Amino acid sequence: MIRPQYHFRDSPKGLLAWDVRRLVKLSEHLPVRHVRVSEIAEVDENHWYSYGNVAPTCRSIVEHCALIRDSDLSIPIILDQAGRVMDGMHRVCKAILEGEEERALAAQRRGLREVRAHAGLAG
Repeated sequence: MIRPQYHFRDSPKGLLAWDVRRLVKLSEHLPVRHVRVSEIAEVDENHWYSYGNVAPTCRSIVEHCALIRDSDLSIPIILDQAGRVMDGMHRVCKAILEGEEERALAAQRRGLREVRAHAGLAG
């Protein structure tokens, strides 16, 4: 079971936010392709600590380490139309930690618009 979580991203229209559990559910029907870890830009960006009052404390880093350790590389990550991670950064980090930066992770590459259309939502 996936833990409750939200992901945030700046956009020209303002801050985008999505419920990751809902995104995963809406993406289940999408085709899977493979993407090399080295192609994912977020590995060299501030992915988890750029919004709100969240700071990279020792405790929060340990919490991310546990999520990375427990992540399942067989579950596809979800990328938007530009190839940016919408879900699965802990799996990406696990592949790097295991020395498999050139590993091809399974990925469902779709945009928010396509997921929203599948859900019957406008826009």
